[in-house]
Amino acid sequence: MKLAGKVAIITGAAQGIGAATARKFAQEGAIVVLCDLKQDAVGEVVATCREDGATALGFGLDVTNPTAISDMVAEVVAQFGRVDILVNNAGITRDAKLQKMTSRQFDDVIDVNLRSVFHVTQAVVDGMVERGSGVILNASSVVGVYGNFGQTNYAAAKFGVIGFTKTWSRELGPKGIRVNAVAPGFIETPILSTVPGDVLDKMRNQVPLRRLGKPEEIANIYAFLASNDASYINGAVIEASGGMTL
Repeated sequence: MKLAGKVAIITGAAQGIGAATARKFAQEGAIVVLCDLKQDAVGEVVATCREDGATALGFGLDVTNPTAISDMVAEVVAQFGRVDILVNNAGITRDAKLQKMTSRQFDDVIDVNLRSVFHVTQAVVDGMVERGSGVILNASSVVGVYGNFGQTNYAAAKFGVIGFTKTWSRELGPKGIRVNAVAPGFIETPILSTVPGDVLDKMRNQVPLRRLGKPEEIANIYAFLASNDASYINGAVIEASGGMTL
């Protein structure tokens, strides 16, 4: 198992890519800490991870609350002694064209998708530096590379996550900490549940593979990047889009 004994915190772990990543890490032997506002859903994923034989812990966490983040990390360290891996996966969308987007829509997405990445990482990084090892994985998006109609806020946040990744890989690499990002394309997650069928068909047709990605396919990338198999990968942004940006 690639992640045997590693302590991993995963935000946005109640559904979609976060839940798939928690299950994959559990299968690879990690101690998984699942965080999400949806505490009941987190509990269900925790139960699934435990069924796979993993040690799993769930938190109902608001990633926009720095105090709650610090308390969560302190409890994890008290129970398990350290944090080896952080997956900054929490994210939301509040789409609108520039002329129609409200300040609230903009701020909500920046707070969850960008500011929280800063706060959660800051809460775990001192311990990683002290131990001289750690892995930080950030959720970006192809939208954070190429932009997208109606997603000023989301694109700004995901561009920012790439900036964090590049900067932290330089700052923390000498300390033994690797920082990478994954930039998924269209993935079958609950975020797409309100998208009309004809729009989903258009999305599929933009992808050379003619299908949407599965959360498990992104989870596999995170598991690889978190493992020693990726020991020389640092500062990378791995696009997983089925070739839609070709």
